Amino acid sequence: MLRFAISVIVITLFITLFIAFRQLLQLWLVRHQQVSRLQYWQNQRLNHRFARFVSRNERLYRHLSELLESLQFNVQPGSVIITTVLMLLAGTSCGAMLFQSLKGTLLLGTVLGALPYMLLRMMLVHQQMKTRIDFLPAVELFYQCCLVSGGKQIRTALQRTVDEKRLLGPMQSVFEQLYRNVSVRGDDEASLRIFAASLGHVWADYFVNIVRAGLAEGHPIADNLKELITDMRKARRASQQERNKLLEIRLANFSPVLFLGLFVGINFHYTPENAYLYYIVDPKGRDLLLNAIVLIFVSFVMGLWLSRRKM
Repeated sequence: MLRFAISVIVITLFITLFIAFRQLLQLWLVRHQQVSRLQYWQNQRLNHRFARFVSRNERLYRHLSELLESLQFNVQPGSVIITTVLMLLAGTSCGAMLFQSLKGTLLLGTVLGALPYMLLRMMLVHQQMKTRIDFLPAVELFYQCCLVSGGKQIRTALQRTVDEKRLLGPMQSVFEQLYRNVSVRGDDEASLRIFAASLGHVWADYFVNIVRAGLAEGHPIADNLKELITDMRKARRASQQERNKLLEIRLANFSPVLFLGLFVGINFHYTPENAYLYYIVDPKGRDLLLNAIVLIFVSFVMGLWLSRRKM
């Protein structure tokens, strides 16, 4: 009898503790959801506020938006600006700690702050070089689709070009983006600017001008496309020479990094203690490395500028 009573008490106590623990866990989950929802809405408000703040500078916001859309990145311009500010602060802090001079602080902060934008531009140039060789077959396919659709229905010709699935390489995604923007975006000028930025050469600008006139005025563009295709075929040999020049520019951009790594690596390999004292401990050695980093960064900037001029 006593054992039965003890068993009943233990079972009752276990059930009571289980119910209490369950209620506490449920209250904690509800509280956690409320706090998470509150933090989410706070973050949303901060994001909206920052987005509105960035969008006040219409020129900068439009430039970053078109750059990211040309790369087909699902990233907001505010994220790029936040990353730039964080890199700027990190570079300034590292420059102040490592070099302990105004020159090192400003130069390293500037280099790291400009790094996100320069990486985006480098990726865009790389994409433009890949799409350059496949642009002529894409225009020829679009010209055929224009003839089938009567020459005036540009959106129908774009749809037919995309649906054919015969575009080479990354040109398929570029024309899909153009058709999607022209059909949905409602701003033909911005859509054509993004298309031209994705390709980045003078033939794309001519193509955009032809399509722009056709969309705005509604006249047939087949004859203009035929002339463009003829000119592009005549200039194919010169285009090959230009691509060789772009390759030389890219190799020249990476050569300073290779030489710097080679010389510093050789010094650390043969005399690690002396190299550490000279490159790390000695302020003049750190200043030398800073100057090398700045010169390499300037060479990348000049390479991007020359690549844009050549294209």
